[in-house]
Amino acid sequence: MAGGPRSERGQSHDMTLTARAEHVDSPAGRPVARGSSRHTSRSVREERTGLALVAPAIAIVAVFVLFPLGFCVYISLTNWPLVGPYHFVGLANYRALVHDSTFLQSVTFTLKYTGIVTLPILVIGYLLAVFVRGNRFGATLFRTCIFLPFIVGITTLSFLAEVELQPGFGSVNVLLSKLHLASLQTVWVQNSTLALVAISVLVVWLASGLTMMLLMAGMQGIPDELYESANVDGASWWEKERFVTIPLLRRSIALSLIISVVGSFLAFNQFFIITDGGPGTSTVSVVMEIYETFNTAMRVGGASAMAVVLVVVVGLITFVQFKVLRGGDA
Repeated sequence: MAGGPRSERGQSHDMTLTARAEHVDSPAGRPVARGSSRHTSRSVREERTGLALVAPAIAIVAVFVLFPLGFCVYISLTNWPLVGPYHFVGLANYRALVHDSTFLQSVTFTLKYTGIVTLPILVIGYLLAVFVRGNRFGATLFRTCIFLPFIVGITTLSFLAEVELQPGFGSVNVLLSKLHLASLQTVWVQNSTLALVAISVLVVWLASGLTMMLLMAGMQGIPDELYESANVDGASWWEKERFVTIPLLRRSIALSLIISVVGSFLAFNQFFIITDGGPGTSTVSVVMEIYETFNTAMRVGGASAMAVVLVVVVGLITFVQFKVLRGGDA
């Protein structure tokens, strides 16, 4: 046909234009498909949507965490009074802490207290979790009773303990005197050792319930097939706990220890309510010393320096615990 070649050339030309229209030159000179451009714009919209959703949380953290922390650091570099002008003093408040015997004593006492309560909380919480992880009769009621002190809270329990530790009529002395373990007139809060023992028992009783719940949740996530295989191999109870349960509970144990240690470093209510730091200053914790420095001595800059040091120390301890207890986990 006479018009055949020309028609074929026209069709070829149209196909070429269509192919060019389906591509857009990239900045580097390479063709980018129009579909890829649509995918990029969709990704940008998704990122903007995600940022919009997390913006309120970021704002809350910035206003209530980052700004107060930064302001605290600034105040720690001044001789900030509650009323009147202030002056920049640099690191003078931090250098003064090295020679502050009361602050150093509070640090030593807090470390001692942390060392006393941490291991019993973990061990007792683990044993309680082992007891309630099955579906045996009464486990739910037992679990609720053990966790109840944590729900009540350390403040309420501290007020109750203050009453029950009173000499003469306190239930603690009445019970221990019947067991011939203490006198009815034992004054717990006037002896630093007895006061520390009483508060440590109270805290272990309260915190063991939380540890029990955390570890029990981890135990319930361990497949039953692993225990069945261990039974086939003739493993004892301790071998199953050692080689199956404990390795798979590493993350839960790490979380429990971090909560326990951080809570011990930040202890305040129980000492303030039960002993008020006494006798003398023998049961003054770090947080209580910060409170006294701010509220009684009116040394806002010094108290802020103590708070900054405490935040740094707790952060470093938490980081080390997290790294060590996670081991080789990703």
